[in-house]
Amino acid sequence: MAIGLLLDISGVLYNGTQVISGAKEAVVRCRANEIPIRFLTNTTRRPKRLIVERLNHFGFAVETNEVITPSQATCDWLNENGYSPHLLEHPDLTEDFDSVVSGNPIAVVVGDAGPFFDFENLNAAFRDLNQGAPFLALAANRVFRDVDGELSLDAGAFVHGLEYAAQVEAQVLGKPSTTFFRAAADSMKLPLAEVIMIGDDAENDIAGALKAGAGKTILVRTGKYRAGEEKRYSPPPSFVADDISEAVDLAMQMIAQ
Repeated sequence: MAIGLLLDISGVLYNGTQVISGAKEAVVRCRANEIPIRFLTNTTRRPKRLIVERLNHFGFAVETNEVITPSQATCDWLNENGYSPHLLEHPDLTEDFDSVVSGNPIAVVVGDAGPFFDFENLNAAFRDLNQGAPFLALAANRVFRDVDGELSLDAGAFVHGLEYAAQVEAQVLGKPSTTFFRAAADSMKLPLAEVIMIGDDAENDIAGALKAGAGKTILVRTGKYRAGEEKRYSPPPSFVADDISEAVDLAMQMIAQ
């Protein structure tokens, strides 16, 4: 029986600067019913500190330890394996890597660098990869819903471009990594089989969670969702809901069974 929730953030709780209707109330219902929650994100243009601040600004009242980001997983990998990062990411994210020991051999770390994905930065990362540096991707999402409401390129296109050029395969440390989902469940002291993942990305949130061992998943028709997404990737979602409010209602029904 699933008793914990993993919630994607962007596209599920808010789009850009707009909170999705019913999202705050849905989280409040979970809190009132003492359902443990972790907020998972592949967002890598802003540090965890600002993600937490934004969620609290929007009224979600989250604790720092409830937000799980690819940066913290990557820092753990770097320190455990004795590497220092060559960061190809948005400069705002750099503070998330302050805990990494410097002076070790280099591992290339790629996030969503946005306008900093220029030839000079990509080529510098390629040259390190070509010399044998490990390749870590914070995430490899295809697209995201931008602040103007349109879809924009995410980091995945650049990750795969570097893979092609350097003839190496990146280790993805955010969603859909099994390690990432398991760490979120572990932080609630729950097995993944007792967790429900709610997200707007059928590939990374939904299929990724199910492959990792999540008990159930719910795909919401907000954020980056496009018609037919529920049939495009395998495994398909356990359920599809119009939004986070309906998804939480479905989750609570499952938890009550």
